[in-house]
Amino acid sequence: MATLELQGISKSFGVTEVLHNINLAISDKEFVVFVGPSGCGKSTLLRIIAGLEEATTGSVVIDGADVSLAHPVDRGISMVFQSYALYPHLTVFENIAFPLRVQKITGPQLNERVENAAQILQLTDKLKLKPGQLSGGQRQRVAIGRSIVRNPKIFLFDEPLSNLDAALRGDMRVELSQLHKQLDATMIYVTHDQVEAMTMADRIVVLNEGRIEQFGAPMELYHHPATKFVANFIGQPNMNFIPATVTATDGMLEVEFGGDNRLRLPVDAAGASPGDRVELGIRPENVALADTGLTVSVKVLERLGGVSIMYGETEKGNRFCASLSGDALIKEGQNIVLSVDPQDCHIFTAGGQVMRRLAAPELIA
Repeated sequence: MATLELQGISKSFGVTEVLHNINLAISDKEFVVFVGPSGCGKSTLLRIIAGLEEATTGSVVIDGADVSLAHPVDRGISMVFQSYALYPHLTVFENIAFPLRVQKITGPQLNERVENAAQILQLTDKLKLKPGQLSGGQRQRVAIGRSIVRNPKIFLFDEPLSNLDAALRGDMRVELSQLHKQLDATMIYVTHDQVEAMTMADRIVVLNEGRIEQFGAPMELYHHPATKFVANFIGQPNMNFIPATVTATDGMLEVEFGGDNRLRLPVDAAGASPGDRVELGIRPENVALADTGLTVSVKVLERLGGVSIMYGETEKGNRFCASLSGDALIKEGQNIVLSVDPQDCHIFTAGGQVMRRLAAPELIA
């Protein structure tokens, strides 16, 4: 069992507060990803869990025990850093074995644990090589192997794939997901890449300016973002945001946007009044070419094979992105018309909060 609770964690560097009252409960065997832009506090939070930073206030609780004042080695955790931090003069075997030798473990027990880790990570035939003879992905696996041999309660990963090229990052995402299933362990992973978060996590913590914006399953965050920040951060390409005006609140919220387009959305309109300014959120993949709807001028077209990404502007000058079929009959400089599926739309207040959806919306003709 390896549960983790963060209770009221705050962190200040001098007068600068970088984490604000973080409360979080992570279950046994979960793969949880901390995601957010640079400077949001995700790595600082991971280092506090590891014991490499001390929280200004709050407690770190692992398996019911408060370890806030415990040394890193006594917390039952193991951390994989962004840098491989391998010893270039040692073989793969000795790099993996290093933490065991520090613990004074020798002989058959050391050999067995290193060989088991190497087998899990497909490094058995590399044990006699040195890091300079390995690829980037193999070096990262050695760094992970050094964590596995310690049999930790919780694995911590601090942007471990950021130094790899795009193709290798994709391969390593798959390997880490498989490793999580194989080890059946609790893992916490930090990244700024929302694709990594969406593809690997059981649950995602979205951080913004030292605060938790939302914590939930990947598709929960995708379909039901709590704030404009989450809606914009989760999903690729990013969600479109179009200024809209409330035109009616008679049990449903009616908005006008992009000229003469209107949508009637069954959201909780409490506090809203006709004339209020809101924002309509539309994901690029939730539109389609049509005869009537939102008119967009195509500025840039990216043909990616199975999909075409269109970047353009609405008649009101708002930027708009659409993800269309790869062979869509459009070209740069052309005006196109896009239908908007109201069931996939989101409404955000001026303060960036989502207006709660009550039921499936309907489109006004």
